[in-house]
Parts: sequence; C-alpha cells; structure tokens
Amino acid sequence: MAKNSLISGSIWDEYSNQVVNRMNNPSHQGEITEERAAALGAKLIVADFGAESCGDAVRLYWAVNEADDKILESKFKSFGCGTAIASSDVMAELCIGKTVDEAVKITNIDVEKALRDNPDTPAVPPQKMHCSVMAYDVIKKAAAEYKGVDMESFETEVIVCECARVSLGTIREVIRINDLTTVEQITDYTKAGAFCKSCIKPGGHEEKEYYLVDILKDVRAEMAEEKMKTAADASASGTLSFDKMTLVQRIKAIDSVLDSDIRPMLVMDGGNMEIIDIKENLPHYDLYIRYLGSCSGCSSGSTGTLYAIESVLQQKIDENLRVLPI
Repeated sequence: MAKNSLISGSIWDEYSNQVVNRMNNPSHQGEITEERAAALGAKLIVADFGAESCGDAVRLYWAVNEADDKILESKFKSFGCGTAIASSDVMAELCIGKTVDEAVKITNIDVEKALRDNPDTPAVPPQKMHCSVMAYDVIKKAAAEYKGVDMESFETEVIVCECARVSLGTIREVIRINDLTTVEQITDYTKAGAFCKSCIKPGGHEEKEYYLVDILKDVRAEMAEEKMKTAADASASGTLSFDKMTLVQRIKAIDSVLDSDIRPMLVMDGGNMEIIDIKENLPHYDLYIRYLGSCSGCSSGSTGTLYAIESVLQQKIDENLRVLPI
C-alpha cells in the first residue's frame, strides 16, 4: 500500500515512517516450516488470532527451544490492513531471543512504541491502536499453545481498555484516589479511552462488558454511599465537626443535646421548644427555635433561658452557634 495509492495523503501524517516502511516491506513476514524448526532443534508453534473489531487476523509462528523455552525464530502472516501488518512485524521481531514467559509480557503499548519515529509521537492514529492489540493477543495464544493452557490464564485482571491495556481494577482505583468525576479525567490519568474509544460508552467497535461511563457512575455512587455512611457513623459517635454535617445531621446533633440537657428543664416548668431552621451566616450558624407551652409566654425565654440554651449548644456542638427565638 503506497502513499500515492490514496486519494489524499493527509492520513499519512498520522503514521510514523516505521509503520509505512513495515507496511510495504515487513522483515518477518512468512512462515516457519516443520523442517525449519527441526533444523533449529526447536518445537514449532503456530497460533491464529482474529480481531472482531476490524476484521483482521494474524498467524504467528515460533520456533522454540524446549530446553530453555527461548524463541529462536518468529514469523507471521497477517490478513488485514497495513497497520496490522506493521504491528505484527514488530511483534514478531520483539519475540525473537525471549523466553515464552518473557514474550507474554510484551504488550500492545510496547508494539506501538517500537513503531514510533520518536518517543513522544504516536506511531498510528488512535482509531488504529486496536491493531497492535491483536499482535499482543496472538502472543498469548502462541504461549498458550506451547504451554498447553488456555490463553485467558495469562490475563490476571479484567481489561477494560484493550488499546492501552488498562484493567478494571486500575480504573476503579484511580477514580477513588484522585476523586475523578469525568471520563476525560480517567483518560488523562490512565490513557483508557484515548485510542479507538470503544471502551468509553456503548456503540464502539464491538460490545463490551465494561464501559468507562458505567464504571465512573458506579464508583462515584459507591464513594457517595461510603461518604454518607462515614458521616453518619462519625455523627453518631460525635466525631464529625459541625461544619461537615448535612442539615439533617446538624438538626439531629442539636436535638440530641436539647433532649439530654435542655428539654428536661423546660418540661419541668410546663414548656418545651422546637427547631425551626438552621442557616449559615458564617462564621456563625443561626439556630431558629420556637418556644412551646408555658415557655412561649415566659419573659425569661428571651434572656436567661435563651442564654442557657445557647451556652450549652456552643459548648457541646459548635462555639459559633447562635440561638434566635421566633
């Protein structure tokens, strides 16, 4: 696929020279035969993997020395776009000289970075990042063939973003630690959703079990619930400061003090009181109350009794509380 075969060459601005060169002249394309593997004294491994997201497929050949599990030779055949060919070529190259266990640790990010002309410029446009994922997956398939296990055994975590290989656990942890509130922030912190974007919300390349929008919503809901529980527990134990309480928590805290220290005294005289409202008038908190029973017509309600109520609440709740009868 040459540049002049396209109607417009602008798309090539997003591809590195390495990608273009390997598209047209891959170094490791081909196959390893049984005879070649035998000549190397190695075991032949052939693994196939297809990417549903783009319709591409790749076949990976390994010649593995069974004495030390080292990959002596690696080749590929790719059935798909030029980016898939370039990614597969680099993938095969990175495998050579490594043990099978070391090869499994090669990620799609390693493949993409190896295709860059310089470290700071991506080798392919975001929508083509999934091609390097296919190269990563076929390595797992080949390793599974060699070891006689299921390829999923190499994946210890649920991967949400295949392009950047970001796990569900990592995304949830980053949201919590950094108190993230938007998908854009998740992408900034983890690179999840920065490439093909199919993991952001439904409607991408293929249906996924997890999407960033849903993960964010669930984690934020969990955080809010935990915050409410912590606040409720702290309020019940008296450890939550008044300024951190919700209006309901403030009323409950004040009512608790009134029940234990104020109302018994008022009831003995045939009276009572109720909370009408609490308003912030920083640095003060204005508590509006209404006297009931005999207290409503008692002259001391606006002097001595009011002073006593305010003093107790300032001592036990917050020193900035002011009590205002209405």
